[in-house]
Amino acid sequence: MRYRALIPVKSLDEAKSRLAAHLTPDQRAALVLDMLHHILYVLRASKAFEQISVVSADEHVLERAHLWGAQPLREEQQGHNPALHMAALKALDAGASALLTISADLPLLDINDIWDMVEKSRCHDIVLAPSQDNTGTNALLVHPPLAVPYMFGPGSLQRFITEAKERQLRWTLHQSLGLSLDIDTIDDIAIARRYEKECRAMHACFHL
Repeated sequence: MRYRALIPVKSLDEAKSRLAAHLTPDQRAALVLDMLHHILYVLRASKAFEQISVVSADEHVLERAHLWGAQPLREEQQGHNPALHMAALKALDAGASALLTISADLPLLDINDIWDMVEKSRCHDIVLAPSQDNTGTNALLVHPPLAVPYMFGPGSLQRFITEAKERQLRWTLHQSLGLSLDIDTIDDIAIARRYEKECRAMHACFHL
């Protein structure tokens, strides 16, 4: 299969608003970019993807994505799900047969997480990586692209599972610390700090 990857990233002035009581705007922006850099590093190191794209409305994010070797895709539709749909159509047109969509805020993501998802995709149409609370979705690997519509947001895991069942698609979950720990709150940062040796993505947090 020909694998591609999409990483949606919010505008830096909107990102990580739940951390506003603890981090300055500059610190939040640095954190977002630090984690994005890490995700791109892991995806490239996996050598599983013929192209990695970053989808964002933020010009600074897109500039960094290009600098770090990813294809920058300007968000053409308001909201992540419509924007991802448009990006997935482009991947299909380019010949992608499988598409990973992954959160940009997974500081403990490891190359083995990616390899394990790719391996599971060889015998499943959909591989889902749940969030910490098992309600959200931090990564979605599907073949073909758009086998299910994008439905990211609160409660998305069950929506994806329901859609997969209705379409009679083979689906499975992949659960790991690297794919489940996303950074939304100060408690999440505290958890990540416990894994400082494994967590090369959070230089900004370790120096707060």
